[in-house]
Amino acid sequence: MDPDKRPPQLDSPVVTRVMKLGSRANTALYRASGGRLGSKWRVGAAFAKPVPVCLLTTIGRKSGRPRTAPLLYLRRGADFVVVASQGGLAHHPAWYLNLQANPQVTIEVGRDRHELTARTAAAAERAELWPRLVELYADFDAYDAWTDREIPVVICEPR
Repeated sequence: MDPDKRPPQLDSPVVTRVMKLGSRANTALYRASGGRLGSKWRVGAAFAKPVPVCLLTTIGRKSGRPRTAPLLYLRRGADFVVVASQGGLAHHPAWYLNLQANPQVTIEVGRDRHELTARTAAAAERAELWPRLVELYADFDAYDAWTDREIPVVICEPR
C-alpha cells in the first residue's frame, strides 16, 4: 500500500454510506429498466470507456436473505469475473463474505439471469486475469495500491 496515494476521506463512514446508497439506486434503476439504465459504469477511468455492470445476488451470511450488488464484470467464456475491490477500502465487501459462506449466486445482465457458483481465483488465475481487469477498468490498479489486503478476483461459473 502507498499511504501517500490513498485518499484520506476513503475511510470516512460517509463514503461507505454513499457507496451503499449508490448501489441501491443503481440496482433499482437497472432492474426497473431491464438494464437500459445502470448497465454501464462511467466514473473515473471509465468516463471515456464505459465498463459493463451486472447485478450479483448472494445470500446474506447472517440474514439468509438475498443481497444484490452492482459490479463491473469481465466475461471469460461462460464465466463472469468480478472484483471485490470496494474502491480500495481496507475490508472485503459484504457480498464477497456472503459468497464465501454460500457460493451459489445469480448474475443479471440486462434481463438475463445466470445461476452460477462463485469461487475466489487461485493465485495463478488471478495473475492471468488481473491485467485484463485493469485493461477493462484502470482504477482497479489504484484501488489495489490503496489497500493492504489482496483484492479478491472472483470467478462465477455456470452450475
